[in-house]
Amino acid sequence: MASPDSQKGYYSLGLQINLLTRTYVFPWSQFLYAEGGNDELRLAFSTHDVLIKGRGLDALASDFAAHRIARLQEPARADRFLNETGPFIQEISVRKIEQDYA
Repeated sequence: MASPDSQKGYYSLGLQINLLTRTYVFPWSQFLYAEGGNDELRLAFSTHDVLIKGRGLDALASDFAAHRIARLQEPARADRFLNETGPFIQEISVRKIEQDYA
């Protein structure tokens, strides 16, 4: 589930990602880019990569670019197979970017 801001013209300062076992909050100032298509979308932040799998996700890319999404919620395991219409998030994974120091 993706939650857009409820006020028109208001932009979120950050993105909260609620996974089943952990919550992350990323400031939009650390957002680098988004890429992907209908079934997979990758968000790149300066310290983490977020991979979203589902369907209809290409419709969300412009909302991420404009910082209009305030919260992403990973669905419970039982909800991952619902037959919803429109954009649907099936899985979210967050990976910390490891930096090599020479």
